[in-house]
Amino acid sequence: MKRSLALASSVAGAAVVALDGTVLAVAQPTLRHDLHASFAQLQWTTTGYLVAVASLLVFAGRLGDRYGHRRAFAVGMLGFGAASAGIALAPGIGWVIGLRALQGVFGALAQPATLGMLRVAYPPERLRRPIAVRTAAIGLAAAAGPVIGGALATSYGWRAVFLVNIVPALVFGGLAVASPGGDGERVRSGAGRPALDVTGALLLAVALAGLVHTLASPLASPGTGGPGTAVTVLVALTAGVAGVAFVRHERRTPAPLLPPDVIGSPMVGAALALLVTASATLNGALFACVHLLQEDLGLTPLRTALLSLPLAVLLVAAAPTSAVLLRRAGARATLAAATAVLTAGLLVLAGASGAAAFCVGFGLLGAGFGTVMVAGTHVVVRRAPVESAGVAGGLQQTAMNVGPALGVAAAALLMDLGGSRLPLAVLAAAAAAAVWVCRRLPGRAPGTPRLRPAPAEAVPLRAGRRDTEHTGHGVERGSSAPSLGDDEC
Repeated sequence: MKRSLALASSVAGAAVVALDGTVLAVAQPTLRHDLHASFAQLQWTTTGYLVAVASLLVFAGRLGDRYGHRRAFAVGMLGFGAASAGIALAPGIGWVIGLRALQGVFGALAQPATLGMLRVAYPPERLRRPIAVRTAAIGLAAAAGPVIGGALATSYGWRAVFLVNIVPALVFGGLAVASPGGDGERVRSGAGRPALDVTGALLLAVALAGLVHTLASPLASPGTGGPGTAVTVLVALTAGVAGVAFVRHERRTPAPLLPPDVIGSPMVGAALALLVTASATLNGALFACVHLLQEDLGLTPLRTALLSLPLAVLLVAAAPTSAVLLRRAGARATLAAATAVLTAGLLVLAGASGAAAFCVGFGLLGAGFGTVMVAGTHVVVRRAPVESAGVAGGLQQTAMNVGPALGVAAAALLMDLGGSRLPLAVLAAAAAAAVWVCRRLPGRAPGTPRLRPAPAEAVPLRAGRRDTEHTGHGVERGSSAPSLGDDEC
């Protein structure tokens, strides 16, 4: 697949999935009344999707590594579009829940491929800009989703919301099918194919599905006990057992689902931890702020949306800025500064009382989160070998799906304990603690030129040696062609 088509497909696929979630949020009340659904059933239209996506992302990424990211993306997008059409025609709430879960399966197949295609099509030193463009598109889609969903649901009903994604899903899925392989997008054969590790995939799926279900369950019936609580506890225990079994299996199997060259990197682990923290704090803060602004301060939904606009604007603006910061300052400084900005935004929101303060807080939140998303994703994808790009993409997407569920669940619990402002203060403390994790990230390599290269005579070369020493923390080692320093990670 050509680079231009790979970038367009990656952007479109990520935007379609982001738009799908936000347009549905505002259409749910209309859907509930039209189909005479209970609140628990309505919650499962979201929970079923989240469970399916979270449980399959890593395995779907490995399928892309084995059979080609273009093919995985094509199947995912075509299936996503078909499931969307089915939901628009669904005769009852049971059909909606089932088709939303199926939509999640195809979404899981497409999402890691959007990053895998970029990793295959672009050399590591040129990944910053495509990832920034992809992130900006996600921000735009997330910001436009409530407006589009509200307009469609008001004028044409909730079914129209699911028609939005059909055309782009089918168009880009079809283009991926018709596109010839290229830029390394070829199916390996025989021993060259990565092993699938079905046992590991099943254990991880059970663990992640149980985790997401447990985190999402309080939203369906907060503060209630009874059979629902017993089921939640049982699911949580099952998830824990499956998680332990997965770790033991991965340590013993000769071909693990999570290759050591990906999951064994401290830099990848730190970046994933930051992505989980940032997405958890952002979504938890939004959940708390909606209740704070509308229930405590008496604002209308429209006024609430207007106050939060700086978040979307600065999230989109942060994407290209992040690419520049990564190149000039390196991942460590960029992510530490971004996490600090995210913390500042949460603290401002925790103490805000007027419109100006809320706008500033939301703006800082958007700028910090947008930068963390671009820089963290860049570290995860760039550090992964091409043959494990799908797994890396799956891990990144898993972090971005588990984080929101964790943040909203924590915010809901804290609100029951101490009101709408307590979650903001606790989330700010969590974000501040995450700054420490940035120590494990790569910084600028010693001697890397910042503005202009040093004179040739200032760096004498010995015969048989390369012009870049591959030593020092976070720099690639071994016999390789001259490569970028840590500032490019």
